Amino acid sequence: MTTENSGTALVAGANGIIGKALMEELSARSDWTARALSRHPHPAAGAIAADLTDAGATRAALAAAGDTTHLFYAALAPQPNLAEENRVNGAMLRNLLDGLAAVNAPLRRVVLYQGAKVYGVHLGPVPSPFYEDENPRHIGPNFYFTQEDELRARATRGGSSWSILRPDVVVGDAAGNAMNIAMVIGAYAALCRAEGAAFRFPGPAHVYEGVFAQVTDAHALARASLWAATAESARDQAFNFVHEPFRWRRLWEKLAAALDLPIGPPVPMRLAVHMADKAPVWNRLVAEQGLSAMPYERAVGWGFGDFVFHSAFDLVSDMGKIRRAGFGESVDSAAALLLAIGRLQAARVLPR
Repeated sequence: MTTENSGTALVAGANGIIGKALMEELSARSDWTARALSRHPHPAAGAIAADLTDAGATRAALAAAGDTTHLFYAALAPQPNLAEENRVNGAMLRNLLDGLAAVNAPLRRVVLYQGAKVYGVHLGPVPSPFYEDENPRHIGPNFYFTQEDELRARATRGGSSWSILRPDVVVGDAAGNAMNIAMVIGAYAALCRAEGAAFRFPGPAHVYEGVFAQVTDAHALARASLWAATAESARDQAFNFVHEPFRWRRLWEKLAAALDLPIGPPVPMRLAVHMADKAPVWNRLVAEQGLSAMPYERAVGWGFGDFVFHSAFDLVSDMGKIRRAGFGESVDSAAALLLAIGRLQAARVLPR
């Protein structure tokens, strides 16, 4: 397998689930120099704070990033509708690439992240497995299409090469992230324990028993990202990157056993509604265990949990392409969730 030399990485979205794991993986490698880029301050030395929606401010902030050889783009700005999400997120990537061009950064490759929305799962049931070469696209707006087209057009004009990774439900330990499923499960488990309740799957029985789901471990994704940034076989290619599909019953039983919680039949509740009154219990646990005083409303993305636990059709991404290209690492999904929950507990973000 042919690879490029590593170099100086700029991680956009460094405070997020993907970006945090990327920074940790890069920092552990002697052959990489890592620089964080985020809207809010990042603790790493040399980190850049920039609002990517502001083209001028982005260009000014990148004055110190003229040595960037690889861009890992994990920034995301959620918006209230698909059209606005497309407009804002498309402009953010464009502003960043223009800013790097303005400082003559010797950019060799951009690694971009897409989710299963690229296959239309947000619009309703779609057949699976998902294959990277599925065509034609569904009708937009879809900011993944806009960002991918931006990279393709720049490469055609002589710009950097690109590689796209397509994870699903990323499992990581970034605190305060609305799409952190490990935080959702860990918080739900802690509140069940505090109230003496069974650890019951918060979704419909047919999802629990029969629907295939999948996740991606953030640290495994970071390692896949370094491969995608340097492997010749990854040049100008998109790859699914998920772990083996599972049914929730099997995973939930493993989680319950590891967390030492009694289990019961699933209950199809909406966490965003049902857990809304749990702030006093959460605050008591925070005080008793000396945890970070992050507001309950910000700590846990219950709505994201509802999306995951109520997805009523199979979500399975084919993994053949990335394996044939040379990257074959996988991670046990239950182990990944338990490790992330443990890291959140060790960081004193999540109650035990």
